[in-house]
Amino acid sequence: MFGILKNASKCAAPARAFSTSAARADLAKLTLIGRLTKDPELRTTKNDKEFVAYTVATTNFPPPPVEANGERRASTATFHRVLCFYDAPIRYLMNLKKGTKVYVEANFELRDPEPGADPSTPQGQRQIFLRHENIRVISSPRPQPTEHEDST
Repeated sequence: MFGILKNASKCAAPARAFSTSAARADLAKLTLIGRLTKDPELRTTKNDKEFVAYTVATTNFPPPPVEANGERRASTATFHRVLCFYDAPIRYLMNLKKGTKVYVEANFELRDPEPGADPSTPQGQRQIFLRHENIRVISSPRPQPTEHEDST
């Protein structure tokens, strides 16, 4: 009797390892952990819609490999400009300060250059457009020394 069950399990069709639900839209998302390079800025579109722009600096990791002379070049930073068009987080974003360490999720869009634009201008180059989805504060900015502390 157990032999029959053993042989039946060998003949069973393998389970499908992927979803059979309808395909969803593709996703291009970027996750950043870094520091705000300056206080977020409130701006207005041509259609008078408010949005917030902020920049997150991240350190490239891992650091560059060791060179032949045994020295390692310092890691470089990358600056990511993020735009938020949602009404709800605008007030929250405007309360964040330069130096705040944040975790950011943003939708990623690659925009092609405008036809006929000068290649030396931003409009003539391929651009990465990051649209804010979520932000979490990891830590507050580091305290900046005051003039009084510097002179002692």
